[in-house]
Amino acid sequence: MKIAVSGKGGVGKTTVSAFLVRWFAEQGKKVLAIDADPDANLAHALGIEEGAALTPISQMKELVAERTESVPGSYGGYFKLNPKVDDLPEKLSVRQGENIRLMVMGGVKKGGTGCVCPESILLKNLVTHLILRRDEVVIMDMEAGIEHLGRGTSKAVDWLISVVEPGRRSIETAARIRELGKDIGLTRVGLVGNKVRGDSDREFLRKALSGQLILGFLPYDDLIIEADLQSRFAENVSAQTRAGLERIVKNLLEAAEAE
Repeated sequence: MKIAVSGKGGVGKTTVSAFLVRWFAEQGKKVLAIDADPDANLAHALGIEEGAALTPISQMKELVAERTESVPGSYGGYFKLNPKVDDLPEKLSVRQGENIRLMVMGGVKKGGTGCVCPESILLKNLVTHLILRRDEVVIMDMEAGIEHLGRGTSKAVDWLISVVEPGRRSIETAARIRELGKDIGLTRVGLVGNKVRGDSDREFLRKALSGQLILGFLPYDDLIIEADLQSRFAENVSAQTRAGLERIVKNLLEAAEAE
């Protein structure tokens, strides 16, 4: 499966991404975990210490220049639009156990959004390779949007998971992500309600997300917060959280089989 996870900053999408990565790996699947959010740290959430020191690919100026045949840090001029990327997952990833590899993509935060520059071209070609050519499970922890996805790759993404918390701004971000997905043909969207404090929060999300596929809910769990502060995977979570995670994966797989 190829899964992109998005949502407003702070809603817990990196935590959900980490749980999905570990769950599929525990089932014996080879998993490529992609940190595609400049402001998140999937390495910490997975408990991969050496991953935290990985330089984001978008900041590897010499690599970008070599693969796109451009001048490092330059704008304008000519550069290659189909750079070689098929060797990068093995060269630029760190391993956790037998089944998990982590890559850190980074982002392009200059020249305006949607800039056509060597860095963005390399990232988009890499994402295309990961989604269309790789045969392992790919879990992408996205920023609050779907910048790294385009029309060609979105159709091969099995699911976009949008993580929301009880709050209007989170709901608005989820709606924007859903519309962006529709614009590029990404219609398989599932929602995860996170940091739910009780029945009233759950009912608020159900009402605000009426008519959309809700994969499940996760409670506000102090054990997850503690794990985040210690930069480790939240191995020991509450029984309610564990049951919620299992239910989310079960509903996701059932929805995928029904397609």
